[in-house]
Amino acid sequence: MLRGVTVIGPPRRGDALSITAERIMGRRSFLMSVIAVAMFGASVAHAQSKELVVGTDTSFMPFEFKQGDKYVGFDLDLWAEIAKDQGWKYKIQPMDFAGLIPALQTQNIDVALSGMTIKEERKKAIDFSAPYYDSGLAAMVQIGDTSIKSIDDLNGKVIGAKTGTATIDWIKAHLKPKEIRQFPNIDQAYLALEAGRVDAAMHDTPNVLYFVNTEGKGKVKVAGAPVSGDKYGIGFPKGSPLVPKVNESLTRIKADGRYARLYKKWFGSEPPKS
Repeated sequence: MLRGVTVIGPPRRGDALSITAERIMGRRSFLMSVIAVAMFGASVAHAQSKELVVGTDTSFMPFEFKQGDKYVGFDLDLWAEIAKDQGWKYKIQPMDFAGLIPALQTQNIDVALSGMTIKEERKKAIDFSAPYYDSGLAAMVQIGDTSIKSIDDLNGKVIGAKTGTATIDWIKAHLKPKEIRQFPNIDQAYLALEAGRVDAAMHDTPNVLYFVNTEGKGKVKVAGAPVSGDKYGIGFPKGSPLVPKVNESLTRIKADGRYARLYKKWFGSEPPKS
């Protein structure tokens, strides 16, 4: 030790300086917690007061589509119930499906509602609500086609599908088609099938079934059993304070019968037991 120099080490626990430092740090931690809660509350309050922008691809029957001068569908009815439950104002922003996630990332929209499959890859870019619909994939062929009786028969065929969807990923992982012909909107894939430009069209089961029983009736049919396992979620920007609120509303809507009424309205049956 140098003479005449007093070396002051770190304060020992129990020293007055140590106690004072601990109190200061404790107060800082408390203040930071209060600030975090206040900021979250302010974000929720802001969501309550502002008009939310809900992005949706309006070519996905029966979930969202244009009927006359109005946008209708299961998703839009469900969101109307959620917004009513939370007291939110909102407007619908039609856009291509492929643009929904980028729009969430840049916060040009607050919500993405378009039969969006919950995928791990997507969860890295955006947040999802709890699942609200159990879906899957189905293949559709021309009514007179006898060469494709199941999804396995799509190997070596030209398959039409929608760009940017889970369908593309599934086909690449499970089939060996001659070609995957991608379309911006699934309606274009269905028209290509009717015209014979693709051998089959593959998309989410409820949309395929809806088309087969409406516009495509007598012209197209489902080929084999659908593939199950996909679940839809509502998309949000990362860290959105809307997610827990939406999940609360989904729980209430399912519990009080509103979900079942909407499901039966658009799909003609009771929702499956979860």
